[in-house]
Amino acid sequence: MYNLKTKVLYLLAFMLSGIYAQAQQSTKQFQYLSGKDNINTKTWKFYCTGGRKSGEWSTIQVPSCWEQQGFGSYNYGRDYVTYGKNFRFADEKGIYTYDFNVSSSWKGQSIAIVFEGSMTDTEVKINGKSAGPIHQGSFYRFKYDITDKINYDKPNHLEVVVSKMSADDSVNNAERLADYWIFGGIFRPVYLEATPKEHISNVAIDAKADGSFAMNAYLKNATANQLKAEIIDAAGKTVATATAVVKANDTLVQLKTKLKSPLLWTAETPNLYSVKVTLGTNTTYQLTEKFGFRTIEVRKGDGIYVNGTKIKMKGINRHVWWPETGRSVNANIDLADVQIIKGMNMNAVRCSHYPPDESFLRYCDSLGLYVLDELAGWQKAYSTKAGKPLVKEMVTKDTNHPSIIFWSNGNEGGHNFDLDAEYAKYDLSARPVIHAHHKPGNAFGGIDCNHYENYYSTKKILEDENIYMVTEFLHAQDDGGGAASLSDFWDLHWTSKKGAGGFIWALLDEGIVRTDMNNLVDVNGINAPDGILGPHREKEGSYNAIKQIYSPVKIDLKELPANFNGTIPVENRYNFTNLNQCTYNWELVNFNKPGDFATGYAVAKKGSATAPSVKPVAKGNLKLNLPADWKNYDALTLTAYDQHKDELYKWVWRIKDSKVIVDDIIKSITKSKEVTATETEEGVTLKSNGIGITISKKDGMLKGLNNDKSKALSFGNGPVMVSGTAQFGSLKHYKEGEMYVVESTYSGDLKKVVWKMYPGGWLEMSYEYSLNGTYPFTGVSFTYPENYVFGAKWLGDGPYRVWKNRMQGASLNVWQSMKNDTHTGSTWTYPEFKGYFADVSWIQMDTAEGKFIIGTAQDNMFVRLFDFHGLSGPVPQPVLPVGDISFLDNIPAIGTKLAFGLNNDTASLGPLGEPNKVEGTTKRTLYFYFGLPESEKTDKQFVMPTENILTDEVKKKE
Repeated sequence: MYNLKTKVLYLLAFMLSGIYAQAQQSTKQFQYLSGKDNINTKTWKFYCTGGRKSGEWSTIQVPSCWEQQGFGSYNYGRDYVTYGKNFRFADEKGIYTYDFNVSSSWKGQSIAIVFEGSMTDTEVKINGKSAGPIHQGSFYRFKYDITDKINYDKPNHLEVVVSKMSADDSVNNAERLADYWIFGGIFRPVYLEATPKEHISNVAIDAKADGSFAMNAYLKNATANQLKAEIIDAAGKTVATATAVVKANDTLVQLKTKLKSPLLWTAETPNLYSVKVTLGTNTTYQLTEKFGFRTIEVRKGDGIYVNGTKIKMKGINRHVWWPETGRSVNANIDLADVQIIKGMNMNAVRCSHYPPDESFLRYCDSLGLYVLDELAGWQKAYSTKAGKPLVKEMVTKDTNHPSIIFWSNGNEGGHNFDLDAEYAKYDLSARPVIHAHHKPGNAFGGIDCNHYENYYSTKKILEDENIYMVTEFLHAQDDGGGAASLSDFWDLHWTSKKGAGGFIWALLDEGIVRTDMNNLVDVNGINAPDGILGPHREKEGSYNAIKQIYSPVKIDLKELPANFNGTIPVENRYNFTNLNQCTYNWELVNFNKPGDFATGYAVAKKGSATAPSVKPVAKGNLKLNLPADWKNYDALTLTAYDQHKDELYKWVWRIKDSKVIVDDIIKSITKSKEVTATETEEGVTLKSNGIGITISKKDGMLKGLNNDKSKALSFGNGPVMVSGTAQFGSLKHYKEGEMYVVESTYSGDLKKVVWKMYPGGWLEMSYEYSLNGTYPFTGVSFTYPENYVFGAKWLGDGPYRVWKNRMQGASLNVWQSMKNDTHTGSTWTYPEFKGYFADVSWIQMDTAEGKFIIGTAQDNMFVRLFDFHGLSGPVPQPVLPVGDISFLDNIPAIGTKLAFGLNNDTASLGPLGEPNKVEGTTKRTLYFYFGLPESEKTDKQFVMPTENILTDEVKKKE
């Protein structure tokens, strides 16, 4: 009985294994020879012919860029400018070997070796036999059929020779002589795929907004058979089917069907379906593809339409990048980048300047971004011979992603016109092809993509016959470009019939961790710090500014009107979504004070607003039902969330002005202490509560600060006019009630300065000046040694600095920042401590000499902190006011990398970039407290929050 039972079990196991094998053989099977990404790698043997660790066998992790593994030499694509035509890396090659086994269960199947990406020319041998012609081109999936070269159940020897420079000059011109880092190596995965001899090699889908579905199925070794397609919705329900007869030796069969009222794919509504394709009534082969129903139209002289609705691109250019691993990344990085882009309320991304990883496109599909998928070609194009197979590889791999709405045939002159017709050969939906160019007059297919036009030339292009979709603009080198003047450009495109929006250059600073320089992060000087994010996705000031400018819930209300009744005008800048699909929450808040340890504000009351019905591109009103006592609080906040409950933007409006807020602070620490005055040959000293200040009789400036309870402070040498003239005239002093007054008069643009000391030590400084003309900045400055400063706390807009043409994205609150020396584009500790900070009511400076506070009685004061610049160049720009700490009524704009930025001609960027036009008299009152308030709580060490964009908590949405 035991033997019989055992035999039955063995027989059953054998039968099940046969069924399992048959099921397995009906789908594609994979065996990874490399790791799957830059984190999960495998060790191969490696030999490098040049540069570091060359001339000897070693090991390397695959996938990787070999420079990041300590081999070879680093190269930036513009090294031909730096080092001349004799490229240092011309002879650098990498030889890889790896031994692997293949199970005999794969016998009888077709086996291919697949490379997702290798830089650059790649020669492959299996067991000493050539797998096929050398592949030329870095960023494309390629494969070889190696069925007849495989040994089963015993070792197979893989040898790969990768040449950093291609033997084809056009490949080098297109890919490697470019304005980005270039590497060597197998940087994307390598794997085996096994399929039945008779199988579907790939499918190309065309699913239109009207529900019509067509699919080309490309067959291998077809016999007389049946082909079936089942369309499955997100709930797993089959909603449509199509069948076709397959004849022996067919290589292409098309299936068609139609779905009634499908859920459509857009960047706002990324609805996906799946199609399960089955070859043979007994499942000879089966595959599943995701897709979306959507229709793309370019209506000449009008605009770009998706599903019959005009869309405008709020886009960014993205390199595939991670500082430690270069072009080798992983799905978490791809997901994070999509979430970051959408977090700025953008709806589009250009894959510059090559096709991205597959996972990035999947996230664009599932989370919703319009994609420009680009063939490499940086100012020079592939030859027709080299380019045709690369177009085929790119389009065949990517064609079923609904997020891709354009193919881009190269960049800035890297267009081989012979390749334009190649895309439609492999794309059943025949997406439009564009040329991303940088010279006027090169429109293609009714779309002009001309790069880096200024505001006024943009206006002219928008009046031309072509649609204008700018594929690069506002070059974000250092802290310039990016969001600077973006609202001017965006409004131009939004209001113009033929404006289709554009793509900012670029998402991130390409900083590489140099394994030959003690892991220094290198951006190749001014070449690669072009992002609105740092290399590890550190958020620069432009991030939140773009988020506000591109918010589809557009609110322009700058301050609450005197008759405010809770009504806020809104504009819907969605293309497909009604604003009633969003949610809105309000808060009434009170700000913490300088003497409080806490930053931020306390929420006193909160509620939600009824979402108004406002159709796309229409205007309406949002009504907040505020309590009757709403005016008793410091500020009102409003947060808008999209239909997925993700924050669109948070607005904060003052209820109490700066004078009320600062008066409360003064009252809270004012004491009944007598003010005394002492006059010497040098000046007049006012003193109360142990705090003494000296005003010079020679120039009327603050020259000395003493404190009986702490060290003397080095703040002083002001006020100095930052623009205009001031010649000191005379000084007088007198008692005024409990206060004592020192009054200085001037000739020139500065009229007078009046100092008053209050009982308890508060010092008031009132001043007025008259200017007429244009000025980069206006106001007054003082000096203070930067190296004494620990940090600052302030009530005002923050936490990021601003420029005149990039005021958006900074929010009113109590912020705190430790001193840092960040210069955007070379160091990335954010927010920057130094810069212009907007609408400051008060600021507390924390220093080695003690704390001191400055406040103002008027709103809209800018505070400048120390020396900084926004753009690197022959002269750092923009120029700064004199002094160290400035209290300003106007600040300058920031330019871009291009000439009109470096020449500080920011006016060409539009109205926001124009110099400040000042007329008449300006009056401002500042308050100083040069002591430590006794009410101040003991401070703990302040630690800047950090953000790790890639954590285990990153949720993969698909």
